[in-house]
Amino acid sequence: MDGPAAMLPIETIEQARDQIREQCFSASGVGRVGLECEWHVFDVADEQRIVPLDVVDQLVAGIGPLPAGSRVTFEPGGQLELSSPPAVGVEAACDALAADHDAVTAALAPFGLALMANGCDPVRPPVRQLRRPRYDAMEAFFDCDGPAGRRMMCRTAALQINVDIGTEREAERRWRLAHLLGPVLSAAFATSPVAEGRPSGWASTRLATWLAIDPTRTAAVGGGRDAFVSYALDANVMLVRRDGRFVPMRDRLSFGSWIGCGHALGAPTPDDLEYHLTTLFPPVRPRRWLELRYLDALPDPWWRVAAAVVTALLDDPDAGDVAEAAARQVADRWCDAARCGLADPAIQLAAAQCVGAARQAFGRLGISERMASACDAFIERYLARGRTIGDDVLYDWRAGRPLVPTPEPGEDRWT
Repeated sequence: MDGPAAMLPIETIEQARDQIREQCFSASGVGRVGLECEWHVFDVADEQRIVPLDVVDQLVAGIGPLPAGSRVTFEPGGQLELSSPPAVGVEAACDALAADHDAVTAALAPFGLALMANGCDPVRPPVRQLRRPRYDAMEAFFDCDGPAGRRMMCRTAALQINVDIGTEREAERRWRLAHLLGPVLSAAFATSPVAEGRPSGWASTRLATWLAIDPTRTAAVGGGRDAFVSYALDANVMLVRRDGRFVPMRDRLSFGSWIGCGHALGAPTPDDLEYHLTTLFPPVRPRRWLELRYLDALPDPWWRVAAAVVTALLDDPDAGDVAEAAARQVADRWCDAARCGLADPAIQLAAAQCVGAARQAFGRLGISERMASACDAFIERYLARGRTIGDDVLYDWRAGRPLVPTPEPGEDRWT
């Protein structure tokens, strides 16, 4: 929101609710997909080394615009993120992200640097490298509740799948299903059982870390779209921007209470509410599209399989109906999904039913045989055996093998 209206105080809760609805849930078509992947950057010769962020930034900047137009950003711990432009269809989005990933990999390789996809840095402690006022305030806010916030900022990495919210008629179903799939798919695609060189006791240390921080902004939203409106107003204010400063809110204050009771820093404006929404991190976040934020970062080709499964379940009504019935059996079991992965029999069964329904929809949606074959391989290698990709990481740890694999140049990671 721009202009003078953004600077006037919000007068009523209903005014705020209307702004949230408009900003988060405007109807759209269906079919576009965008992907955001994060990777840990490692020194191949010394996996304990914290690779300086400015070095990586300079090397990547030297490439110029990436071939498929992905945007390069960095997370506070130096994790490199690529955000693909929206594409029509999941495979076009995957191809774009893969091309840009390969361009970045080629730029880093001559300097002994490699990208690793894992939900949590398996070796190094959390060290914040990115120094910006937003992250300074965010760290101060999270520190009031313990160290989990710093760990989330500095050592986790995710695969985020962005899809259209759909028409007004479809939006409520897609919103509901995206949430129901969360525990099931988080478990099925867990990759992060190791942190700081030892098993953490969680199949997804990344998800466990998120579950340990301020639940008013990270817990799953229960209910329909109006539930998110209430969720946003009940969430604690993380920071207030005033006179060029980012002031962390160490004393907990919900945005709704800020409207009703005020604060020494002044009354909230529509601009404050717009920014507040960017500090909320539920597993599914509405931004006029849906951000599915609950998956660990995944190595190739499994991130492609995850993206194809998610979009198939949301876009194909028949597959979605099967998945909704299956996922509902383990709804809200986020903690069990993070801790057990597919070792929990009920979650494994639901995951098998969901991924199987998606696989059956591939032909109806025109998804290629190559993607279908990769999905079949995922089902056979992991899902049918009650194993996760993270179990491979644990196997390497127990065998004393390096936890940071480095693919050979030209290796076909689809096979």
